[in-house]
Amino acid sequence: MTAQLRSLDRAFFDLSARVKLRVSGSDRLRFLNGQLTNDIRKATETTAVEACVLNAKGKLDAHLFAHVHAESFLLDADPALQSALQARLERYIIADDVQIEDVTARWSIFHVIGAPRSTFSSGTRVISINRFGPQGHDIWSEAADHDQLAAELSKEFESCDENCAEGFRIEQGTPRWGRELTGDIIPIEANLEQRCIDYEKGCYIGQETISRMKMSGQRNKQLCGLVSPKNIPLVSGMRLIGPEGKEIGWITSATRSDPREIALGYVKRGFNSVGSKLEATSAGHPAVPAEIVDLPFVR
Repeated sequence: MTAQLRSLDRAFFDLSARVKLRVSGSDRLRFLNGQLTNDIRKATETTAVEACVLNAKGKLDAHLFAHVHAESFLLDADPALQSALQARLERYIIADDVQIEDVTARWSIFHVIGAPRSTFSSGTRVISINRFGPQGHDIWSEAADHDQLAAELSKEFESCDENCAEGFRIEQGTPRWGRELTGDIIPIEANLEQRCIDYEKGCYIGQETISRMKMSGQRNKQLCGLVSPKNIPLVSGMRLIGPEGKEIGWITSATRSDPREIALGYVKRGFNSVGSKLEATSAGHPAVPAEIVDLPFVR
């Protein structure tokens, strides 16, 4: 399915399961700019921004997208953050006029690659956004209109289900919460610097670590693309072994992208140059040769 998708200029993804939070109140902009790595002032009713929420050590608490809706901001994040994201943000509401409401059940989200029509069903909103690499658009609608909108989209776009979307985002080198993005990762290590970090916007939680990494240019590990020269499948969780048999990283996600077996993984500093030869190992299985390549795999 991934090979088929790459040949398409028009595809759509059902992202309705993502957690959705409505942030309102007169202090909403100031509050969110103190929590997010990106400048929420860049968000509009037709353009979303991508950002991270960090802890005091600069490690990830969440990864999300945000846009303006009426007198509020709408945030959306991976479904796995359903119970954690709202609590994490509310922890820092002290004397702020800010209200955070879980509106997950109210809205559906479809993401499309390829220009959508200017109008769909009544009540839909089209948001310019880059989720997978190629520029795309989100189409938000009331949850009650989900099936009708899916039927409309299927007339214009090729449907990409969950397995298809997973393969596609690996090909594009796009990190995902629960795979490449966890509480042990600093955004810069996951190649999110250009997409998620604004160095000019002012203070936010975790900023000190991010600024220090920018100044030093050093990071302990880096998200890399990996290919199997012998086309032996690579598997999430495999450990990466470098010179002298030392463990230098691990694989986070893998798929077959015809004709290659590819993967994403973290590799320690000093061993993550493009062209480096590694071995991927797992208990009870022979070592698999792997080579670091540029991301994205598909351009």
